This record gives sequence, C-alpha cells and structure tokens, in this order.
Amino acid sequence: MAVASMHLRVWSWSRQSLELNVRMGKKGDLSNFERGMVVGARRASLSISQSAQLLCFSRTTISRVYKEWCEKGKTSSMQQSCGRKCLVDARGQRRMGRLIQADGRATLTEITTRYNRGMQQSICEATTRTTLRRMGYNSRRPHQVPLISTTNRKKRLQFAQAHQNWTVEDWKNVAWSDESRFLLRRSDGRVRIWRKQNENMDPSCLVTTVQVGGGGVTV
Repeated sequence: MAVASMHLRVWSWSRQSLELNVRMGKKGDLSNFERGMVVGARRASLSISQSAQLLCFSRTTISRVYKEWCEKGKTSSMQQSCGRKCLVDARGQRRMGRLIQADGRATLTEITTRYNRGMQQSICEATTRTTLRRMGYNSRRPHQVPLISTTNRKKRLQFAQAHQNWTVEDWKNVAWSDESRFLLRRSDGRVRIWRKQNENMDPSCLVTTVQVGGGGVTV
C-alpha cells in the first residue's frame, strides 16, 4: 500500500510537471528535484521504462541521471564547467612562468612567439595577456634605483651586518656627508616661464645652451 501510495503521488506530480514543462517550453537539464525523483523511482525498484512512463521523461534521460548518481553521486543540475575551454593549462602556465623568469623585459609579442614554439596549439596575444593576469603578472614600469656594482653591493652588505646592532647613540657620533652637483650654466631640470604669445623670442624668455650642457662641479 505504501509503494502504491508513493506511485500515485509521483504520478500526480509528474503529470503536473509535464503540463508545466509544455506550457513554459522547458529545455535543458533537469532540476535538482526532478533528478531526485528519477533516483527515487529507480531505487524503488522501478525499471527504466516504468520510471520514464511515470515521470514523463525519456528512457535516455532516466538512464543518464541514474548512472550519474551511481557513478559520481551527482544530484545537482549545475554543470561542472561552462564557457570556452582554457587554452593554457597548468603545464602551459608553468612554461609561461619560466619564460617570464628568463626574460622579464620581453614584450607580449615576444612571449607569445616563444610560447608557441614547439606547441601543437598556438595562442594569440590576448590569451597570453589573460593567462599572465590569471597568474598574477602585470606589465609595470620598473622602479629606478642607483646603479651599484657587485663589489659595492657586497661592501654595503658587510657594512650593514657589522653595524646592525648599533644604537641611536652610536649613530649620533657619525658625521654624515653627501655629494651635491652644481651646474655652471643652468639647471638640467625642466624650466618653465610665463610669457605672452608674441614674446617667444624675447631675450628674457630664452635659455642659452652650450656644448655638453656647460659642465658642472660635484662637491
């Protein structure tokens, strides 16, 4: 009696679901509830044909849904993946990472060309840019720092290690000095003046120049 009662309730629901699907023109995968009904019918010892007739789904749908539940435990209608397949997999990202480490100054075109060498499936520059951003790389201007030779780097490191435990009082006993550059003729920075439109050749609005900048003195 319990099985018959369940079949009656399932039949009533399936007829209503069929009428709703027809009115709405429903297409695509089943909902989570519909998948649960398919699994429940099969676990109630109903055959594929009986389940298809009872739930108003095709035999192929009944077989597929129940097989996915048995093999993968899938009860959700959400797709595992959507959209275009990524052209650069994890192995390709490691390859692209090695190219960046070997030459961080390479342009996007150069990186794409080097990546496509020996690859069966080539990629475009847009894919290279997207992949690099996904990996955390962005094109930035490098910070400007003083040019220090390898010898001076070692000396600076030795000096820092030798004085890392100095206190503020120790550093107060040190006389600090720095070099300053003084130009003899003019400033090497950008100079701007205020003038009217017709005063471009006025002597007070001109800056004289000499060879090699006029020279300077470093003190």
